[in-house]
Amino acid sequence: MLTGIHFLLTYTCNFGCDHCFLYCGPDAKGTFTLNKLRKVFSEMTRIGTIEWVYFEGGEPFLFYPLMLEGIRIARDAGFKTGIVTNAYWATSVEDAGLWLKPLNELEVADLSLSDDLFHHTEEEDNPAKLALTAAKRLGIPVDTICIEEPTIETGIDKEQEKGAPVIGGGAMFKGRAVEKLTEGLPRRQWEEFTQCPHEDLEDPKRVHLDSYGNVHLCQGLSMGNMEETPLSLLVKNHNALSHPICGPLVRGGPALLAKEYDVKHEDKYVDECHFCYLVRLALIDRFPQHLTPRQVYGLE
Repeated sequence: MLTGIHFLLTYTCNFGCDHCFLYCGPDAKGTFTLNKLRKVFSEMTRIGTIEWVYFEGGEPFLFYPLMLEGIRIARDAGFKTGIVTNAYWATSVEDAGLWLKPLNELEVADLSLSDDLFHHTEEEDNPAKLALTAAKRLGIPVDTICIEEPTIETGIDKEQEKGAPVIGGGAMFKGRAVEKLTEGLPRRQWEEFTQCPHEDLEDPKRVHLDSYGNVHLCQGLSMGNMEETPLSLLVKNHNALSHPICGPLVRGGPALLAKEYDVKHEDKYVDECHFCYLVRLALIDRFPQHLTPRQVYGLE
């Protein structure tokens, strides 16, 4: 029952944050065209269950006219719309209002602003806070996303063994975060990672689409390519258990994925995402159509 489509409008971003699970940055390639957006919307109406459309990145405001037109198409088709942005464009409350006024007129239903030290320093006039003030003045529904440096917390994590250390901060250990943020964190035995706790791979409620045609069930894990098979058919015919990567993950998590394909690996990892990402990275040349694009694995 797919209800959400999230456009990765571009992989380009003015930042290259350590926690980014898509390896986005100033040199990252891959941006939608208006024609590609229109094709997706025609497929979305065929799916029949979509309610929400989000525009993300990378940084979608870098391609502001394209983002606006996409939101307009979505609004006219009856979808609710949202945006995720780092708010770099908010140089003052007044100027932020100029950027946001057209979004208010297009009835954007959710504006999510990255407000943390990965994006903004304590010394600067925080753009996210300026944008937050401007959005509230306009009446745009708005909230903030705050990801912090990983911390080791005490207590009990119900997903782990009793008394096991809990990793706080909200970072997902995939993409650049594996390279930049895992050092020094406590790790658990690989055999413990027998499920995917974050994504419903069998019955996804939302997918991410990129300009290369990839339909992401999880970042870098593709259901298929909508330039080869219409999106509506990919969704209709999706069978996780027959998918070479999703199947093992559904049946036994990253541990089974590593076992099934005899992937050599270490004994311990920070969490399920950390182990899964590195196993998938080891399999990327074997399953290039399912583990794609390479740049979200830091390979291009």
